[in-house]
Amino acid sequence: MARVAIEYCTQCRWLLRAGWMAQELLNTFGTDLTEVALVPGSGGVFRITVDGEQIWERKSDGGFPDIAVLKQRVRDRVAPDRDLGHIDRP
Repeated sequence: MARVAIEYCTQCRWLLRAGWMAQELLNTFGTDLTEVALVPGSGGVFRITVDGEQIWERKSDGGFPDIAVLKQRVRDRVAPDRDLGHIDRP
């Protein structure tokens, strides 16, 4: 079981985006996650970690993650054998 943290900028008003991504992850990985935490931040931060390991950072990764890419990155750490259906198909 893993913990996902989504740190978002409150000044930029990215709570809704962070909340939507949290909802998507919980719907997909609900039984594999202990929690999805929304962590308020500032300075344009949008960072996603799984058990403390960064899997996405807005500035270094060039924007916000596509939800399919985010789910693949979470899956690779949480449940590598899980098939994500159409997301995994080219």
